Amino acid sequence: METPDNANDAGPEAAAHAGEDTVEPTGIAAQDWATASAEPQYRAAVVDLLGALAYGELAAFERLADDAKLAPSLADKAELAKMASAEFHHFERLRDRLAEIDAEPTAAMEPFAKALDDFHHQTAPSDWLEGLVKAYVGDSIASDFYREVAARLDSDTRGLVLAVLDDTGHGNFAVEKVRAAIEADPRVGGRLALWARRLMGEALSQAQRVVAERDALSTMLVGGMADGFDLAAVGEMFTRITKAHTKRMAALGLAA
Repeated sequence: METPDNANDAGPEAAAHAGEDTVEPTGIAAQDWATASAEPQYRAAVVDLLGALAYGELAAFERLADDAKLAPSLADKAELAKMASAEFHHFERLRDRLAEIDAEPTAAMEPFAKALDDFHHQTAPSDWLEGLVKAYVGDSIASDFYREVAARLDSDTRGLVLAVLDDTGHGNFAVEKVRAAIEADPRVGGRLALWARRLMGEALSQAQRVVAERDALSTMLVGGMADGFDLAAVGEMFTRITKAHTKRMAALGLAA
């Protein structure tokens, strides 16, 4: 597992994304929303994307609020409550943007609700530490997926998506608490490593379903609106996501 020398100073998210190349935008990515949205399929893809993100942020708010109930200390409870508040603010920004582009927010979120609810039901944590790892691993995989999409978005939508993907502080918080728990009882590491592997599999399956089921979104993601579906590009995308996950596992002190 390779991590940058300054990974601990820059934080786990910086470590996971270290080395990403900056590519000059072309095509739709070089346009603003007013220009790009003239293409109906692109507009549909953006509504899908914002709907999926909005529901994800709403679900994250609910999950963090629930996790706060398992917190072992009042300070931990307050920290998670603050993060939950940040997730809800992200949801509000996405909801308002959907309304601005004349898309009904609830209708935009609805197609993604069942898949995300199923994921959370299938991966319900049994304790505080599993909840921390789930939020860190699961949310980070989702963020990586949406960053892949963001590279193909118009400048206005890309700016919004990247803003709501900003780390709410949960990454560093989870790393600190999980590492401390493993130091106190090394046996915890094996259990959490198995849990994180399960989360990785479930999260990737969910992301793949999103790509497969939403035609406009998948076309934009893997080939642009004109180039069509590129299976090789999908594979490369998930390889990058897997590598970032491995770096995060190292930050947690867990084996991928």
